[in-house]
Amino acid sequence: MADDGLTKRQGQIPTNLRLLLVIEEVAKRGVAVKPSDMVESLGLPKATIHRLLHTCETEGFLQRDLDGRAYGPGPRLRKLAADTMSSEHLRTARLTVLKAVAEELGETCNLATPDREGMIYLDRVETHWPLRIQMPIGTQVPFHCTASGKMYLSTLRPNTLEAILNVRALKAHTDRSETNPAALMQEIETTRIRGYATDDQEFIDGMCAVAVPVLDTQGRLMATLSVHTPVQRHTLQDVIQFLPMLKTAARQLQKLN
Repeated sequence: MADDGLTKRQGQIPTNLRLLLVIEEVAKRGVAVKPSDMVESLGLPKATIHRLLHTCETEGFLQRDLDGRAYGPGPRLRKLAADTMSSEHLRTARLTVLKAVAEELGETCNLATPDREGMIYLDRVETHWPLRIQMPIGTQVPFHCTASGKMYLSTLRPNTLEAILNVRALKAHTDRSETNPAALMQEIETTRIRGYATDDQEFIDGMCAVAVPVLDTQGRLMATLSVHTPVQRHTLQDVIQFLPMLKTAARQLQKLN
């Protein structure tokens, strides 16, 4: 005999809403989700869940995780999230916070979000100094040698982090880029404990940076807030002194979402 509660719950989910609920469940969990987990949380038949996941994967909203069984956000879902965060009223409020930081510190301030292959600059406010590093909105930068990327890596599960660092050889962008996965694991663990990440000319010669997390309502990393500067104006130790203001601004950004 069918479970009455399950049958009732299935009947409460309109057919045209089920795809959205599957996508919402993956986004809400923040980790790759197995079909069996969806059966339990959504109360839909296993065959239905597999059919919905196949549709989401085919259309690019979800994609298989490294194990080939679980599902995470696909390129269209990540773009949808970025487009949502870039909506006019949210972006206006965010830029107000970023401008205040950039004006106070006199250096370029960036907001970046994680993508599959690196961090994407969502917003930035440039320094007024002629000497600056040009990286327009939409630029993708690597995880392993940038402050924003290492901040993101520090929030991942150990097995996921290890897979990312070992899947292929890490590129050295400068002589200071760390490309040894074991050494990076140690640095990223330090980053996780202290709550901020640094880049001491590891991505671009002559540039240093520091980044802090911007969290969502569930305490997960949603974006990173960073400031970078030419070393002719500030050393890394100088930039670390910017942390109190960056952390205050990150909390302000969290309240906007």
